[in-house]
Amino acid sequence: MSITENNLSAEQLRERYKLERDKRVRNDGPNQYLKPSGRFAHLLEDPYINREEREPRTDETTVAIIGGGFAGLCAGARLKAAGIEDVTIIESGGDVGGVWYWNRYPGAMCDTAAMVYLPLLEETNYFPSEKYVQGFEIHEHAKRIASTFNLYEGALFSTSVEEARWDERTKRWIIKTDRGDELKAQFLTMGTGPISKPKLPGIQGIEDFKGHMFHTARWDYDYTGGDRTGQRMEGLADKRVGIIGTGATAVQCIPHLSASSGDLYVFQRTPSSIDIRNNRPLTNDDFKDLQPGWQREWLLNFATLQSGGFADKDLVKDGWTDIAIRIRDRIINKIQDTPGASLDDVWIEAFSESDDEKMNEIRARVNSIVTDDSAAEALKPWYRQLCKRPCFHDEYLQSFNNPSTHLIDTDGSGVERIDETGIWANGQHYELDCIVLASGFEVHIVHTAHYETYGKSGESLSDHWSDGMKSLHGINIHGFPNLFILGLAQGGNLVANVTHNFSESSTAIAAMVRECVDKGYETLEPTLEAETQWVNSLEVQDRGFLANCTPGYYNNEGHTTTDRDLFSSARYPEGSVAFFNYLQEWVESEDFDGLTFT
Repeated sequence: MSITENNLSAEQLRERYKLERDKRVRNDGPNQYLKPSGRFAHLLEDPYINREEREPRTDETTVAIIGGGFAGLCAGARLKAAGIEDVTIIESGGDVGGVWYWNRYPGAMCDTAAMVYLPLLEETNYFPSEKYVQGFEIHEHAKRIASTFNLYEGALFSTSVEEARWDERTKRWIIKTDRGDELKAQFLTMGTGPISKPKLPGIQGIEDFKGHMFHTARWDYDYTGGDRTGQRMEGLADKRVGIIGTGATAVQCIPHLSASSGDLYVFQRTPSSIDIRNNRPLTNDDFKDLQPGWQREWLLNFATLQSGGFADKDLVKDGWTDIAIRIRDRIINKIQDTPGASLDDVWIEAFSESDDEKMNEIRARVNSIVTDDSAAEALKPWYRQLCKRPCFHDEYLQSFNNPSTHLIDTDGSGVERIDETGIWANGQHYELDCIVLASGFEVHIVHTAHYETYGKSGESLSDHWSDGMKSLHGINIHGFPNLFILGLAQGGNLVANVTHNFSESSTAIAAMVRECVDKGYETLEPTLEAETQWVNSLEVQDRGFLANCTPGYYNNEGHTTTDRDLFSSARYPEGSVAFFNYLQEWVESEDFDGLTFT
């Protein structure tokens, strides 16, 4: 880090952050991305399996689960463990895994430690091979869950839901699919996941390129060679490859492209924050002292520290807990130094100081690794760490020391256009044989789906939530009997470890279904009063922090977040751990306060 950078005051940093943010705010905001169509319509298809024709299903199941990713698998596993055997998963992909079924790009791996990211490790008696495991191992674990809990039986794969409608006469959900199915279910669980469909950059001329082009969500190993385990992509040895994007996906695949391509051109609009990952193999020594219930202990430990709470020790020890512990310790010191100070003021001050310290370290790390001064300067992130998804990697920055890897920094402007032979950026044309689009997925904190759900009045869920999400615990919805949502919003909202939300909510869902089955009830539904009381108790996030962030999916690409969206993503005011403990107590009381059973 230069002396100038090292000596920037907090005010000067804020000014630099604002300058960099303003460069990147576009008039079209989130509309800059396109849905796959035309040349890219195949992004909505499944290249990994041949879809076999079958007869439509019209049978009845106790619980239908839409989505075979970790949300649906957690729900299915908890239901099976509770003795609910008649469970049917409906999944558009050819197998379970969700985003880990679709994402097979080289270098794909979890960015939260595997011991807390992979759900149901104890229940499947599996221990991860590394602290941060590869995507193919994550996919194998998803399949392991499905096999362990017999969730493959009766599952409908390569099947997309087109409509879910409550039939008040029969007290059943009628689920229609693109395969002609009209499945009936007493209960319906929707686990469509926060990361669903690939999105495309709305770059002029994207359809015109005559070379090879693909999206990271549908990696073309037939063209590149290699495979998802990291084998060298020999097909790129004589190719000029361009990649558009430097977000979390690109950070993971760029080292592999750098090692394999004849020349690699990395087109960057906004650099990612790259902290050290320190990945390593896990050994028997890592598992020898684990006691029954260890994974929930680890999960709560991670969530506690990540949200600024206190724990005897840090079991995970990663970048997520590091920044949180810094903030927490500063708060303690400031309170001790200034008795009677406002906790809100102390927290804001501690957060700002800790964030500045961390981001200075991250920018200094770039200088310590990248040998080219101009590349190093361009790779430094000028925003607060939690403005964008923090990245952790041990090879990404090193890739830019490879003489055949070229960083094309656009200083916030992005790629200008694409033509038949390559990419235009900064007024210069780059001839390319292949373009890789690392433009990511649609991201939704609030439940969303590419089908419509109709409640007992015939009202669609979209219309019901036209003024914002309304729920009890983020799971149950008044007017939509026997329906369960698996997501983040209006509950724990733990974005650092999404699967923890699924695991806790799934336990509650299984308990509710079990209550109905044991006592012969047909339906359960939250009262309007309970739902309203829950929503009114939630904490709506302040606009201020994200509004000043560099554009990204966290802040609606730099555009004003609507009151509706803020209301929808409201969270339990005492934090994620308090919510998980509250939900557990709510289940264990067996009163199911707020629900009506009929």
